[in-house]
Amino acid sequence: MSPAPAALLLAALGTAALLADRTASVAAIVLLLLAACVRGAGRRAWPYLLAVLVTAGAVFVVTPFVETVGWHVLWSGPKVPVLGTLDVTSEELRGALFQALRLAALSLAFSAYALLLDHDRLVQGAAFARRSALAVVLATRLVPTLERDAAGLVDALRGRGIEVAGLRGRARLVSPLLAGSLERGLNLAEAMEARGFGRGGHTRAPLPPWRRVDRLALVSAPLVAIVGALWL
Repeated sequence: MSPAPAALLLAALGTAALLADRTASVAAIVLLLLAACVRGAGRRAWPYLLAVLVTAGAVFVVTPFVETVGWHVLWSGPKVPVLGTLDVTSEELRGALFQALRLAALSLAFSAYALLLDHDRLVQGAAFARRSALAVVLATRLVPTLERDAAGLVDALRGRGIEVAGLRGRARLVSPLLAGSLERGLNLAEAMEARGFGRGGHTRAPLPPWRRVDRLALVSAPLVAIVGALWL
């Protein structure tokens, strides 16, 4: 699938998750995006999935203690200044699950965007707001680029007989990764300047033609958002 229809479809799924008002509907979107990330990226997806699990899990755990909703108390705790009595109701748990699934759906949509899309082709296909599109793509490709550089550093150290293991060992990669990202930024700026970025009369390499699945994704994206708003 071409990057532009795929990005539009991911945005539509995220919008549908925000507009839906049923927990089962949002859970179905989460499972669909999770399957896409796991099948498309494999082991590369685990840092993103871990981040999704931590953030969504934090929302699910914290929400019942900061809300005061419902009457079916499942657990009643001590009184805390400002917050009052800490209790957990079944209504709060349902609301926490719903909001956690919403956050997970949005995070997985971004993960699929960062992992599966060709960002160079996405910038190349932008017919308007090229500067904004370039800024967005450069920002969203930062994590996959750092991940690829970290894997290269680990392989290079392993070839020299140094095994990188544990949190402390991987924390030592932060300094060379930061230096490499700064050097890459300078190289990118020089390449853009040498190619006349920002000047008029730019040229564009020919893009591959859209396939049937691309047109189907382009048509399905607004329908997914409408279905999320009206029926989910």
